[in-house]
Amino acid sequence: MKARDAHQVWAVGAPDIQACACIQPLTDGNGHWLTSLFVDPTVRNQGLAGRLLSQMRLAVSGSIWLFCRPELADLYHHHGYQITGNLPESLASKLQRYRREKDLIALVNLG
Repeated sequence: MKARDAHQVWAVGAPDIQACACIQPLTDGNGHWLTSLFVDPTVRNQGLAGRLLSQMRLAVSGSIWLFCRPELADLYHHHGYQITGNLPESLASKLQRYRREKDLIALVNLG
């Protein structure tokens, strides 16, 4: 996972990081974009991704947008995310570009 200056990085686990996520504010002010979420394969299905999603939702105001593979949608639905086709322009163009190589869907949690 690569974090840039604008990213907020969230992590679970000490001393070894077991799960982490990066979120960044959208430049147009339409909320935040969850750019990545990773859970160590040896500790998956223990609620770590959900803890990160819940903590981010409490700490970040406005909408949180993300792209994921369709098979991950249930995880995000459980935490208040809904499939959307109505994206801010900055994300719509990214999704279009990413879909050239991957099967992705867009989701949003409106807060």
